[in-house]
Amino acid sequence: MPHLLSGKERESHGHRNPETTQAYLVGGGIGSLAAAVHLIQDAKVPAKNIHILEALSVPGGSMDGAGNPDEGYVLRGGRMLNFSYVCTYDLLERIPSMNDPERTILDEVQDFNDKYVTSSKARLVATEEDSAKVLDTSTLGFTMKDRLDLIRLTLETEKTLGKKRIDEVFPPDFFQTNFWYMWATTFAFQPWHSAVEFRRYIVRFMHEFPRLNTLAGVDRTPFNQYDSIIRPIEKYLQDQGVDFRYNTCVTDLDFIAGIPTTVDELHMISNGTPMTAQLDPQDIVFVTLGSMTSNSSIGTNDSAPAAESFVKDGSWELWSKLAAKNEKFGNPSTFHSRINESSWESFTVTLSDHELLRRIEGYTLNEPGTGALLTLKDSNWLMSIVVPHQPHFANQPRDIDVFWGYGLFPDKEGNFVKKPMKQCSGQEIMTELLGHLHFPSKDILEHSICRPCIMPLITSQFLTREASDRPLVIPEGSTNLAFLGQFVEIPEDTVFTVEYSVRGAQMAVYALMGVDMKPREMYKGIHHLGVLAHAMVKMMT
Repeated sequence: MPHLLSGKERESHGHRNPETTQAYLVGGGIGSLAAAVHLIQDAKVPAKNIHILEALSVPGGSMDGAGNPDEGYVLRGGRMLNFSYVCTYDLLERIPSMNDPERTILDEVQDFNDKYVTSSKARLVATEEDSAKVLDTSTLGFTMKDRLDLIRLTLETEKTLGKKRIDEVFPPDFFQTNFWYMWATTFAFQPWHSAVEFRRYIVRFMHEFPRLNTLAGVDRTPFNQYDSIIRPIEKYLQDQGVDFRYNTCVTDLDFIAGIPTTVDELHMISNGTPMTAQLDPQDIVFVTLGSMTSNSSIGTNDSAPAAESFVKDGSWELWSKLAAKNEKFGNPSTFHSRINESSWESFTVTLSDHELLRRIEGYTLNEPGTGALLTLKDSNWLMSIVVPHQPHFANQPRDIDVFWGYGLFPDKEGNFVKKPMKQCSGQEIMTELLGHLHFPSKDILEHSICRPCIMPLITSQFLTREASDRPLVIPEGSTNLAFLGQFVEIPEDTVFTVEYSVRGAQMAVYALMGVDMKPREMYKGIHHLGVLAHAMVKMMT
């Protein structure tokens, strides 16, 4: 559970009467959903006073999942949970299971992971002339210089690192180590990403060093995260009486004249109709800034996704308008203006025959749901796949299999299909995958539907930046406005995690409502002597 605030910390927070507070949550992603839960349970705001304004017709934001066996299932991304996600697990412990109201989502997650233990036996695979070879990943492959460089990075400050890229801190050979191939594909880092963000991950997840090759520290949900997390939270909030407004895009916020951080009006378009909500002094607004999955383009088994591009959608347009009104609201252009540095391509495969999963299980010695990532080290696209426990969707028939994968370098020409990944149809991506694994393609292709998805901004939060480019959760001087999501600044925490969004939501609720609580202390592996010792042993092996 969250910690109580000290008396000194309480002095800096005002107190609102929850009964008369109206809360407007712009965006229906995990940040807003978590904020709604904490408003109800911790701040005691009546559920009917909470309004979730979502431009799409479903909640969840980037945590989505949809489809059917005939057209193929689609997951834009997959998320791995970890015991260090203390705020996320706190949230999951508060939400009843959709299957048994006496149990929680966290109970289901823990039971599932007790039964299906992650321990990859084929983390990296090399493509040889006539076979695919599972590589020995028991060592991280460091030279002494790599070790010293990594230690030196942890001793640096974010101020001294500034806007350095990872490849400005490490030499080219570092990016050929087992460590980099495993770390980069686990967390989706690229050499040109921010050294500051990379350092945060090293500090935060150092406990994963000894098991990086097995990913034994990964927790999974019974189904995809939309079915296992988003749907139960949505149901809980609906049952409580939260006001969900779908197909509602907030276009602008107006501030009280002379007080640039106090919102008094929300402008929106709801189901095509312009509307304005006027706020009383005690009302609050939470805005999710940007979206990592904006401008996603989904292809088919027979056609490639539309060419990647970026056009400001509602979330980015709103942030741009706000940033123009107040320099404390960040700089969105830092994150949406370099799609060549922030894009990659995922794909979801629907199989009407079990042969491929049986072949993968026989090759990797991991039954579905226990192997985590399998990375094809020699793939020009740096392609990885994840074979989850089946079924992966709540509505998935027993005779259907589903798995997910992605490529970090979709601009490069394939090894077997001689064209860039982003120009490939789903079937061509499957042909490339089967080529690397040396599996026969004809029968498997006949029983597969592969849906590729290009995401221009998927790792935009990892891009090099100034310290001021991300606004604080509670902007300086704010009386009723908080920011949520992956593009706010939470010192020392790691973006591209569910934990980041949930922690931000807790911070926002407790601050604006004056609740005498704060999120649980952030877990940092490097601050634990036992963790540090085991990591050093692994590094030196």
